[in-house]
Amino acid sequence: MANDSTSPALTCDVLIIGGGAAGLTLALKMADSAKVTILSKSSLKLGSTYYAQGGIAAVLDSEDSELSHVEDTLAAGAGLCHRDIVEFTVGRAKECIEWLVEQGVEFSKDTSKASSTITGNYHLTQEGGHRHRRVIHAADATGKAVFEILAAKVLAHPNIRFITNSIAVDLLTSRKLGRAGNRCLGAYVLQEESGKVNTIAARFTVLATGGASKVYLYTSNPDGACGDGIAMAWRAGCRVANMEFNQFHPTCLYHPLDRTFLISEALRGEGAVLRLPDGTRFMPAYHELAELAPRDIVARAIDAEMKKTGCDCVYLDISHKPADFIKAHFPTIYARCLSLGIDICKQPIPVVPAAHYSCGGVVVDRNGKTDVDSLYAIGETSFTGLHGANRMASNSLLECFVFAFSAAEHIKSNLAATVMPAALPRWDESQVTDSDEDIVIAHNWDEIRRFMWDYVGIVRTTKRLHRAQHRINLLRNEILDYYSNYRISTPLLELRNLALVAELIIESALSRYESRGLHFCLDYPEKSAVANDTILQPGARAQE
Repeated sequence: MANDSTSPALTCDVLIIGGGAAGLTLALKMADSAKVTILSKSSLKLGSTYYAQGGIAAVLDSEDSELSHVEDTLAAGAGLCHRDIVEFTVGRAKECIEWLVEQGVEFSKDTSKASSTITGNYHLTQEGGHRHRRVIHAADATGKAVFEILAAKVLAHPNIRFITNSIAVDLLTSRKLGRAGNRCLGAYVLQEESGKVNTIAARFTVLATGGASKVYLYTSNPDGACGDGIAMAWRAGCRVANMEFNQFHPTCLYHPLDRTFLISEALRGEGAVLRLPDGTRFMPAYHELAELAPRDIVARAIDAEMKKTGCDCVYLDISHKPADFIKAHFPTIYARCLSLGIDICKQPIPVVPAAHYSCGGVVVDRNGKTDVDSLYAIGETSFTGLHGANRMASNSLLECFVFAFSAAEHIKSNLAATVMPAALPRWDESQVTDSDEDIVIAHNWDEIRRFMWDYVGIVRTTKRLHRAQHRINLLRNEILDYYSNYRISTPLLELRNLALVAELIIESALSRYESRGLHFCLDYPEKSAVANDTILQPGARAQE
């Protein structure tokens, strides 16, 4: 809540909310032209980028083609990808890889044969939905390799200020302040350690906060994936699209000591197969590509087999490959599983599907620009039209770089003509008190994630969706009352955002009277003849 008094605010040319691949890339592309502030609500290594295993999809082999990459993406997206955006993204992939190599990212090399790649002797792997080997990677820790290089450069740049352990409370817009137009002016930011809320004024603000898979009980995402950027953009007046398409990664480690560790799709690309507890392989019965079918198909197949047989998990088996090969290609997965008593060279890995990626998000154009002036969204927070109803493997990191590049170019072209916002009101907490009921936050957080998993999960029904809608309406009212009366905290802000995103997902799912891609409804099992995006607009009902 704001009051009429003003105080000096932190200022910058570009405020980037989120410190993953998209945010760091944009910062580096902007830093020689502008003063940049990056806001991270946790430590540097707690975003999704750091834990990304697979790689980056790009046409780098002379036997591959951009047309093939485009067609594979369109097929995986089940008719909802925007072809112009797919072509735009695929066409800039090589440029992004070359830039990452220039920054110092060391991708895995293939020394066993002469170079057949366009950019060098890199090892390319194959993942679900791809008909060619086109995923460039750094062993099985690509995100870590990329993140560490970009973060080091960001921290060393004199024009970039990095603020950690601080969470954006809300965006400041001219409309909210009663001023003309609807321009984003910056954000209110809660400093976790002190509990103080500061104002950051910016000529441009960029949302790069990642996805919203923490809305589900079982997820491969780190704790911060609460849909913060999507929720803030919605409250600022931005449209969101295709929120019903949340991708469940087929293979997340099933172990009581580690329920968020992802088992990369690259294992299946190198020959791993899925088996039931009795050793039976089942994927060939579901799709001609078997284990390399698109993720929605593999996840539903696993879910169906678990329900049919009553087993708690299925098993991913790569033990038929040479041990040296496994250890060289998947050192991170090998080490993590071994620490839990699973030797993947000798035994299969217990796996289950888990919420992994948000295919929908804040509606943007190819420059990452939202409906609100001076506000951009890039990476998983955004809806570009690239992923359609189901993201193809390793297109996500590619999207981060491509749209960080284009957003940086667009912001630079408008930098000189955009003035710093006038004095902004400071945060007012004179009417709130300290809470003595924080247990309410933990209880509501847990309830949302459980009913979203049960009612809005891999397989849905209209009845389940209405149950979820009823529950989220009650909880959002309860959360709003809590937010209005008590001093804010990071858990409360995350819960507020999580509840809003859950509501948007449910409303989107109820608006789709078909089964397509990641949205599978037993009441409408067939795919409609015409494919439409589900677009929600603040203050209006869903528009199909």
